[in-house]
Formats: sequence, C-alpha cells, structure tokens
Amino acid sequence: MPALAEVIAALEQAYPPELAESWDAVGLVCGDPAESVDKVLFCVDPVDETVDEAIDGGAQLIVAHHPLLLRGVHGVPADSTKGRLVHRLIRAGVALYCAHTNADSASPGVSDALADAIGLIVLGPLDPREDGVTGIGRIGELPEPEPFSVFVERVANALPRTEPGVYGAGDPDRPIRRVAVSGGSGDSYLKRATAAGVDAYVTADLRHHPAGEHLAEITEVPALVGVTHWASEWPWCEQASAVVRAAFAGNVDVHVSTRCTDPWTLRATRTEH
Repeated sequence: MPALAEVIAALEQAYPPELAESWDAVGLVCGDPAESVDKVLFCVDPVDETVDEAIDGGAQLIVAHHPLLLRGVHGVPADSTKGRLVHRLIRAGVALYCAHTNADSASPGVSDALADAIGLIVLGPLDPREDGVTGIGRIGELPEPEPFSVFVERVANALPRTEPGVYGAGDPDRPIRRVAVSGGSGDSYLKRATAAGVDAYVTADLRHHPAGEHLAEITEVPALVGVTHWASEWPWCEQASAVVRAAFAGNVDVHVSTRCTDPWTLRATRTEH
C-alpha cells in the first residue's frame, strides 16, 4: 500500500498547487503523510455526509474539491462545525486533502470534466493562464449543432439530479454548437464567454443582476444554462479518482461519492387557482 505522501504526490502532479489562486487553501488538511492508504473517497464537499461515508466505508483518505478551512481560523474546537469534522476525521484515522482552484485551472481539470460530461470537444481554456493551456473554464464544441432547448436537456441529463434542476435563458430554437463551461460560480466570466463568441455558457450560481445585464446587451450574447454548484463540479470526482487509480493500479481502492451535498433539498412552484 502506498503512503499518504505518495498519493498526495500523484494528485499534485495532476493538480499542481501553484495553480491555486492566492486566496485559496489547498493541500493536506489533516492526516499523517507516513500512514498507508488503501481506500480513497472522492467528493465535492467535506461535510458530515461524506465524512460518514468515508468512515463507514473504511477509507483512510478523503479527496475533496472544496476546502474545509478556506478562511483563516484560530482553532478547531470540537464544538464548532468545522472543528467537529476535523476531530471526527482524526479520531477515525481519515486524512483530508483538498484540491480547489488548482484543480479548476489544471489541464485536464474541473471544467474539462464538466465539458466531457456534456459531450463537448474541448478546444481550450475560457480564461487562459500565460501558458495558454491551463486556466479557468473551457471552450468546446458539440459534434453537431442542436436547438438551445435540446441543449438544456442535454445538460440536465449529463449531470446528477438536484432539486433546483437546470435552467436556461435564451431562444429555445437558437442553434448551439460552440459552448463555454465553467465549473462552480462562473458569472464573473460572462464577458469572456461573450468575447469568445460561444453560443451558450454553462456555469453555476448565476446571479440575477449579472445574468440580466448580460442578456440585455445590444449585441448577441451567449445563451445561459444555470446548474447548481455541486452538480457542476461533481464530474471532476471521477476524473480525480482516475488519477489515483492509474498511479496505484491494484493497490488503492477508489470510490466516488454519490451522496448529493447540494444544499437545496426542496422545490415548490406556485399553485394556480
């Protein structure tokens, strides 16, 4: 069995920490790098549900996309929400490793996984770094154009089900071929998507005002497809698990969590009388 340090080295080769944004907190949160690892759980969120899954399944490591301790803390007492998780992990002998914006910018990374799930042929980053290969978001193409209404259904069928579902803004009959995607919150890249000349932009956490101002532009702008944050990043878990599977074939058991940790659990619509 490999040591935790070896598993981390494989992950950091795929998702170099230097690609992380300056404000981010990536890397090992807790765990002994010298301890052996034979089972790893991959998930988007390090929360009670996924910690339960790891402990119940006998995993020695959780690889999560979202950081547990993104904002600075002065302690992790067991009577605080995040402190409780840290204590549970340590007591159970489960390490936690987080790959966040470094996984967003890596090639392949989070948005490659999203693009692949949708069925796009990736052409390059939406917001490239200096090397032109890594960066936030991806631009891709469908094999053949299809109406926007069909494309929205494509996205819904490609991603795990959530209560908010998938929503679109645009002409249902507009032909869609060239598409931009960005896993996670992506409305700060609306202008880049427009400049890229794509037909549609798929991302999460679209806010009312940025989306409305985008759609009100005089020139033609990409149609919008909104998904939940968790759903947009969940395809990355399989990608990341493949990294460890390939590096330690036969020696590490990898599992992708299917527990939905999207915070929205109910949906209601107005009943007309």
